[in-house]
Amino acid sequence: MRKFHSSTVGIDDGDVILFSDFEDDGEMWRGAGPRENRVAVTFSQQYIGIPHVQVSISMWDISNSSNTRVDVQAENITKSGFEIAFRTWADTQVARARVAWTAIGELPHDDGWNLD
Repeated sequence: MRKFHSSTVGIDDGDVILFSDFEDDGEMWRGAGPRENRVAVTFSQQYIGIPHVQVSISMWDISNSSNTRVDVQAENITKSGFEIAFRTWADTQVARARVAWTAIGELPHDDGWNLD
């Protein structure tokens, strides 16, 4: 369990279109084997420490001619942002994908002093 030491907790969120590979016959749609797409996200305000970040698929358009194989993760999380990593493999064809994210963490208090 993560405990916050500040009385100011911030929740930031968004919805990011990762790719639309069907339109231009991109790698996620036409490719095979391991494939990865990464998108950088910047928080609207910097957190005091590393926030908790959760991601989920909010939309996908995927072929029904093969098995559905997808892994989506929040990676390289910092005080100011993170990367969404979307992976697939084998013969899965993904036309497009959108990912929703939520970050929760401590924010600086308005009356706090920053001596750095």
